Amino acid sequence: MNGPSITELTTRARDIFQRVVEEYLENGQPVGSKTLASDGTLNLSPASIRSVLAELEGQGFLAAPHTSAGRVPTDSGLRIFVDGMMRVAEPTREEQAQIESRIAESGPVEQALQQTSALLSELSGAAGMVMVPTREQRLSQFSLVSLGQGRALVVLVGEDGGVENRMLELDVTGSGSLEAASNYINARLGGRTLAEAALAMRTEIEAGESQLDAASRDLVERGLAVWSEDANKRSVLIVRGASKLIDEAAMDDIERVRSLLDDLEDKQSVATLLESAREAEATRIFIGSENRLFGLSGSSVIASPYRDMDGRVVGVLGVIGPTRLNYARVVPMVDLTARSLSKSLGGSLGKLIA
Repeated sequence: MNGPSITELTTRARDIFQRVVEEYLENGQPVGSKTLASDGTLNLSPASIRSVLAELEGQGFLAAPHTSAGRVPTDSGLRIFVDGMMRVAEPTREEQAQIESRIAESGPVEQALQQTSALLSELSGAAGMVMVPTREQRLSQFSLVSLGQGRALVVLVGEDGGVENRMLELDVTGSGSLEAASNYINARLGGRTLAEAALAMRTEIEAGESQLDAASRDLVERGLAVWSEDANKRSVLIVRGASKLIDEAAMDDIERVRSLLDDLEDKQSVATLLESAREAEATRIFIGSENRLFGLSGSSVIASPYRDMDGRVVGVLGVIGPTRLNYARVVPMVDLTARSLSKSLGGSLGKLIA
């Protein structure tokens, strides 16, 4: 189904439509003919403006809320404005310097990503989001520790000193099998990712080249499997500033805000939406009902990929807020933040990517 086209509009209608959208994005309120006529820039009477507003509504560019005589842009209207009429407000040199310095001073990768999400929230007045690169660091140590009562603790230590623990349910297994499995894995783990180590060990076991007994072989398989499966379920999304979505204007539509906050709780679905922006050459904008996840809450997402030192896309960052986001300001801010993060993290990102 095709939406309205900008070519359908006369010059007068374009001018009025643009004024309605800009006024709505600034104030978040329906825009009426008296407001548009009051400053004299259109040089039209309220009656003439009302006639054009009615035409724009009939063409699907605007809608009239039941509680007001004014008009608001539809999702299709906002798309037309963003794609063909918006005057982008590029960040000033001072703003650019602030973004670059804040990210550069963030420290370790994890801290930089947290800082970036908070920075996006500050810049946009909405919620900032950063999808973290899939981590598969080089490992240095693996341990299986018996906890008794049919349970063991799987402990993985990375080359960077990070420690991760996972619980493993056991059949009745002697401590000798736990020790044998740990020693076997450790001897083949150093400097490899979990996936690389697992492949090497499984190949060796299937070829009958290991000296493990059946119980120890089973522990090797299950120990690696439970850690891999759980690692894949880890949250890959950092969200900061969700409280900014509950402003004075939002309180007039509390159900929409509640729906949005519920959607944000489903981080995997949000990450999937951001994932769709990975291959974009430029910043992508998802407006309202254009995406199913946030369609009911009437929200927009502005997202841009960020890269490692080799130019590979390793993650996506962006903001989410009401459809009345200041697109002209936020779009270039998101783009600049993505480029600044890519530049700052550079080689550090290479250590995080599988």
